[in-house]
Amino acid sequence: MKSSTHENDFYAWTQEQAHLLKTGQLQQIDRQNIAEELEDMGCFEKRQLESRLEVLIMHLLKWQFQPNLRSRSWELTIKEQRLRLEKLLQKNPSLQPNLTEIIEDIYPLATLSAERETGLSLFPETCPYTLTDILSPEFFPE
Repeated sequence: MKSSTHENDFYAWTQEQAHLLKTGQLQQIDRQNIAEELEDMGCFEKRQLESRLEVLIMHLLKWQFQPNLRSRSWELTIKEQRLRLEKLLQKNPSLQPNLTEIIEDIYPLATLSAERETGLSLFPETCPYTLTDILSPEFFPE
């Protein structure tokens, strides 16, 4: 199957490439597109991690800076994101060493989201929570 199938019928392309790999027909595989798809799969996991951390940190900020508006919904969102992060990191342990850097990278986005939702612009310039705080099921900032 030609690599143009990759663009025209992705499902058919994946099935054909899987068949070629399983049957040892390595000379016929679409090496370039397979490599790109594998890279994209890894990037998807990292993007998911970043997104979940952003949502979690945004809710921690809202929790801390709007104590009079705390709700069960915010609490459950914090708990849910922590559980989803835990599962994601269990399935992708190689992402663990990058967590501190990822938090630094996404923190400005988390503050923008928190500002948009709260109307407040008083959030710290750097993340006020440690990695342990962020991932700890018991941590809720006061």
